[in-house]
Amino acid sequence: MTEEVITLYRAIGGDLTVRALTQRFYELMDTLPEARRVRAVHPPSLKGSEEKFYEYLTGYLGGPPLYTDKRGHPRLRSRHFVAAIGPVERDEWLFCFRRAMDETIANEKLREIIWPPIERLAFHMQNREQDQP
Repeated sequence: MTEEVITLYRAIGGDLTVRALTQRFYELMDTLPEARRVRAVHPPSLKGSEEKFYEYLTGYLGGPPLYTDKRGHPRLRSRHFVAAIGPVERDEWLFCFRRAMDETIANEKLREIIWPPIERLAFHMQNREQDQP
């Protein structure tokens, strides 16, 4: 008898939840004054960024490897070097992600599991030590 592995992707509700999470994340980034600096490092339309993040997050959480199937290895840090990501942008990104996650993932324990690696990822993406004007 084989044991079924329940991924975070399945535990949070699969595609519908990941889609809702990424959509809400980018809505918050696009509208909150607290996200002004992180929004500024993105292109005028967030649709492409939202789709790529949805694909990445789907695989990251244990769902289908949409991002790598389409685009290859994520190389996240090198792909983000074009954007100045300092402590303020990092923290604003985390603020939006936390709020989106709190609004779209009902289970608090699952949010607690997801948060630490997401926080580490955000710190890894920072490519400026100080804020820039």
